[in-house]
Amino acid sequence: MEKKRDKDKKAKKIIQKIRHKYRLVVMNDDTFEERFSFVLSPLNVFTWGGMSLLLFAVLLTILIAFTPLREFIPGYADINTRNLATIAAIRTDSMQLALEKNERYIANIKMILEGKEAQSADTNVKHKSVKPDMDKINFARSREDSLMRERVEEEERFNVNLKDTKGRDDRMMKILLFPPLKGVVTSHFNPSVKHYGVDVVPTTSNASVSATYDGVIIHSAWTTGEGHVLYIQHAGDLVSVYKHNSALLKKIGDNVKAGEVVAIVGNSGELSSGPHLHFELWYKGTPMNPEEYLVF
Repeated sequence: MEKKRDKDKKAKKIIQKIRHKYRLVVMNDDTFEERFSFVLSPLNVFTWGGMSLLLFAVLLTILIAFTPLREFIPGYADINTRNLATIAAIRTDSMQLALEKNERYIANIKMILEGKEAQSADTNVKHKSVKPDMDKINFARSREDSLMRERVEEEERFNVNLKDTKGRDDRMMKILLFPPLKGVVTSHFNPSVKHYGVDVVPTTSNASVSATYDGVIIHSAWTTGEGHVLYIQHAGDLVSVYKHNSALLKKIGDNVKAGEVVAIVGNSGELSSGPHLHFELWYKGTPMNPEEYLVF
């Protein structure tokens, strides 16, 4: 019991010391005039000091998290760095595919020079050398062949190049266009609300955007509403437009081929509400519905 009483007395003494008040006085050293004073206690000092440290830590965290200062944190990668890393990965993959094709091509050339049978570039299966008997082939045009030719010519009548527009109706010809992005069309072509293209949401993040046809880059820039925008001029007064990209891989004057990667899909611009590609087709100054010529 005595030990418990001693402990209680010690605890009370400690509490009294913590709550004991002291006066901090600031005086003029020459005249000893009192300027101002504070009434403090150890408990108040610890309380206000702890709250001040906590407030300082919160303000410092907010300052670093919501300002460019966060880029100076070791290990933090900014948006530009991540975009550059994605572009580098895509280019590395393209270079690897090209290198594999060149290696297969050189291997086949070597085998041909050595008198061996060349291999297929895709399956590596040897082709059997078969020499046809030209004397036994009947080159006369059969009735079935003539019917097939007429059917093929009828089907191909509209699949012409845009350069071959002389003497035809002034409309966009149906050509073989390359889909710029594989995904889901979330907003369709609707000129009545000034939506002159389609919005395509990719199935994977950081997907690449490809040129829909051979052409030349005529516009590659940033706009406030539409973000990173790319315009490609194709043959026959056809222009394709690619908006809201996260990064552009081509500049004005660059020549591109159909299917060549020209940008990375993104969510740039004030008019964008999520990662997608806004794609437009213009023929002789008239907007066309891309879904009539492409399958996304």
